[in-house]
Amino acid sequence: MCICVNCHYVDRCMTYNAVETQHQQPHLTETPTFDPDEPSINVNIHTEGEVIEMEWDVVGCLSFKEEKGKWAKLRPGELIPT
Repeated sequence: MCICVNCHYVDRCMTYNAVETQHQQPHLTETPTFDPDEPSINVNIHTEGEVIEMEWDVVGCLSFKEEKGKWAKLRPGELIPT
């Protein structure tokens, strides 16, 4: 699971914005202003026949500042990305 869903900076983070782009999801912001320190991203590749899916998850970041439920507060009622 992406640690960003519980990060104080998720709604203005350049890395999370890139992950949203990779997942073709709506952005929390179109103009992120926070450039995090040393984010680590795991990319899991799943293939089924000729279909290739990639899942991007931020698993570490020196700038991570925990704020439990931050993403859910910004998108009430939506399923939390996993």
